[in-house]
Amino acid sequence: MAHVKLFAGSESKVLAERISDYYGQALGDLSINKFRDGEMQPVINESVRGAHVFFVQSTFSPADNLLELLLCIDSAKRASAGYITAVIPYFGYARQDRKDKPRVPISARMIAGLLESAGADRVMVMDFHADQIQGFFNIPVDHLKSEAIYVKYLQSINLENAIFASPDVGGVKRARTYAKYFEKDLVICDKERRRANEVKKITVIGEVEGSDVILIDDIVDTAGTLCAAAEALIEKGAKSVRALCTHAVLSGNAYDNINGSQLDELVVTDTIPLRGKSDKITVLSCDKLFARAIRNTHEYKSIAALFVD
Repeated sequence: MAHVKLFAGSESKVLAERISDYYGQALGDLSINKFRDGEMQPVINESVRGAHVFFVQSTFSPADNLLELLLCIDSAKRASAGYITAVIPYFGYARQDRKDKPRVPISARMIAGLLESAGADRVMVMDFHADQIQGFFNIPVDHLKSEAIYVKYLQSINLENAIFASPDVGGVKRARTYAKYFEKDLVICDKERRRANEVKKITVIGEVEGSDVILIDDIVDTAGTLCAAAEALIEKGAKSVRALCTHAVLSGNAYDNINGSQLDELVVTDTIPLRGKSDKITVLSCDKLFARAIRNTHEYKSIAALFVD
């Protein structure tokens, strides 16, 4: 069996170090050289010939993070790596997964093509914005689920009056998974937007009087939707509102929105490093989940065994 080599991208180094510690193997020696104009040149400073290489890099903004990952993959391919897996905890551009208006790209499909063209043999991600993005790839995709992390957390805080909610119609399937597992009710927040990142109105569908509501979503960007949903839920009689969101993009005035909101707590993972601080934000690491998935992939074991049924 080929030996494993783990490498960290520039913006996911902290998470990659945690993954490597739990996996029990030090990160490989990778340098990212830069010219004065910002042009990048990754250099793998050790042999990867015949190895199963894993590159850990989330592709959040700026686009250099994606380009760096692509160049690293190409470097390993040209160095005769036996098998290359792109470990992308947060898959950027996933919100552009369809043509929802004239003359726009399906960016997620294009990114999938770039990863394949660069030489990736496999992709490992957590919580795609839409499950169908897996179909954009012609190579194997390991789609990890954050439920494996959040279920344990919810069990630890033990909210007896819990009820699960989706902040919009598109996330109902995600929230229903939790409601079914904990045998709790589900409510829906119907969202009407003025434009991207700006919510006009939230309508709560369902009964939340006296309940501890848990909002479920995959991405929190400006937090406008979450904060508007929390306010609407409190107005409908909810006792408390907290949110579980896998990817903490947190752009613009997100931190101000969260700090001034009705949210008791926002729980996120470390797929994206936080750029600010808030007493309302709790971070759970996905290091163990990815370390186990990497080991199972290398040893030809089931990835599904890591998920919550």
